[in-house]
Amino acid sequence: MRLDKYLKVSRLIKRRTVANEACDAGRVVVNGKVARASYDVKVGDEIEIAFGNKTVKARVLKVVETVKKDEASDMFELIS
Repeated sequence: MRLDKYLKVSRLIKRRTVANEACDAGRVVVNGKVARASYDVKVGDEIEIAFGNKTVKARVLKVVETVKKDEASDMFELIS
């Protein structure tokens, strides 16, 4: 699954266009490298997103095309 779509489906970022813009601006890092929106997300990847002055790190637990809102948090685990 594309990185921008994964960020939207997992609800780490609310909208796909915003996820795409964050990737284009270089604010999304996967496994230590700046990633483009077209990056293919795999289980075990570590995603780091810079939101202004705070950073969110998450590890991918599963990749599914559609998920219910209350089950979206099962797709990743937050890393401190």
